[in-house]
Amino acid sequence: MAKLKILKIGDSTLRKVCRPVDTVTPRIRTLLDDMIETMRAADGVGLAAPQVGVLRRVVVIETPDEGLIELINPKIIAFSGEQESEEGCLSIPGRWGTTKRPMHVTVRAMNRKGETFDITGSGLLAKAFCHEIDHLDGKLYTDIAIKMHDN
Repeated sequence: MAKLKILKIGDSTLRKVCRPVDTVTPRIRTLLDDMIETMRAADGVGLAAPQVGVLRRVVVIETPDEGLIELINPKIIAFSGEQESEEGCLSIPGRWGTTKRPMHVTVRAMNRKGETFDITGSGLLAKAFCHEIDHLDGKLYTDIAIKMHDN
């Protein structure tokens, strides 16, 4: 595994739409492993492939309650409720924003074996699903922030 460089706001890669993964190859599994190591080293909750310069639809998320979640080609298939909370990003260090996101989100994705599954999250996990999937479409939380703050 390798720790990857996290791109920062202003890098044009963060504004590009990612390509889907057709087949889960050893290279995609290595990307997942490297992204997990990178996310943990940066003390993050989630990391999307474009944040490490790879324009593929791959996301990793880890929360204390749900543990590690790997998502390939994630797509939000259902959402409900609303939460207004603080949001940060490893690509935007030292800044936080207040955002409105759904309280409950269901995502359909593939795992590292290429199997399709659905997963539902509430609260922090729902916010992380939305945040990381936005990255795959070239969007940042600052695009929807109600207000921004510095650390």
